[in-house]
Amino acid sequence: MKKNKPVRFKETVGIDVGTHSIKIVHLKKLHDGFKLLNYEVRPTVPQGVEYVLSDLRDERFAPVIVEMLKTLRISPKSIKHLVSSIGGDNTSIKQIKTIFLPEDELESALFFEAKKHIPISGSDMVLDYQVLSVEEKTNNMNILLAATSKNVLNQHTQILATAGLNPNLVDIDSLAVANSFALNAFVEDGVYVLLNLGAHRTNMVIWGPDAKFFARDIPYGGYNFTRDIMRKRQMEWEDAEKYKFEFGLGDDPNNPAVQTISMLDISEKSTEDAIVEELRRSLRFYVKEAGNSDFRKVYLMGGSAKLKGLPEFIQDKVNVPTEVFMPFINVEMPEKFQDKKDPQLALAIGLAMRME
Repeated sequence: MKKNKPVRFKETVGIDVGTHSIKIVHLKKLHDGFKLLNYEVRPTVPQGVEYVLSDLRDERFAPVIVEMLKTLRISPKSIKHLVSSIGGDNTSIKQIKTIFLPEDELESALFFEAKKHIPISGSDMVLDYQVLSVEEKTNNMNILLAATSKNVLNQHTQILATAGLNPNLVDIDSLAVANSFALNAFVEDGVYVLLNLGAHRTNMVIWGPDAKFFARDIPYGGYNFTRDIMRKRQMEWEDAEKYKFEFGLGDDPNNPAVQTISMLDISEKSTEDAIVEELRRSLRFYVKEAGNSDFRKVYLMGGSAKLKGLPEFIQDKVNVPTEVFMPFINVEMPEKFQDKKDPQLALAIGLAMRME
């Protein structure tokens, strides 16, 4: 999205600014891969306090980022390569096919083409693109379009500027998820489904070495799992959060769920059911659009990927092998981090590993 002039660097920082927490990853660039120097995860809302998303203000982010950088002993002025990302309703990614055009004509042509595919006003659109391939027989170009609104991009860069940061590149969440996976997984042919479970939404990406790229957001995340537990077990927010990370989708064997099911409970889908329903719908759409149903595996990342029983639930419902993704194959891990590998770092690692 936003790109500054390339610079030579030995160290790189990826920053994932989520609605509930911020993740910062500091990597050293090696001849082959990267080394983890440090990382920090910190909530942006008071621990144990229920919150309403619409009540949260952007002003809360910068002070948290400043404190995190102090903890990591990183001076903003010393950062030579910083990559962050944006997501949400006003971002969009679409793979399209178009006739071959020379480079000097391509950008202006794609801007008009993007208006047909991306639901953002043309005057407010910030557009980036990547040529994926040129087909030999037809000479058509397969192109990945990425767009956001000027307002969303400006809000994000202002948050970072308030913390003393100037990113070299602002990516889109779904592309960072795909980058993290592509650089940290042993993949064969076929199609892979990536679910990055955030606090309020899940980035869904369908990716493969030779597969059509697809991305969308599912409007459910960790917040919704906690609300489910509050409703079903008559718990307060703080207790429900603790319960979620201890028992996941299961029951506390010493304290079975209270069997007082209301009509509201019957009519409301659980968060895991809602996510699976959206996942199935997207897979059907992908098969119809791309003509490819060779789904090899579903990978979960993000904070809620750690919920006990979630991989098994999704695998049972969509009949595709499902597991938690740990994005560290090409990241050398010092001994002190070996027992701290965390799937919620996937997006920040994908950002830090982004070279251009």
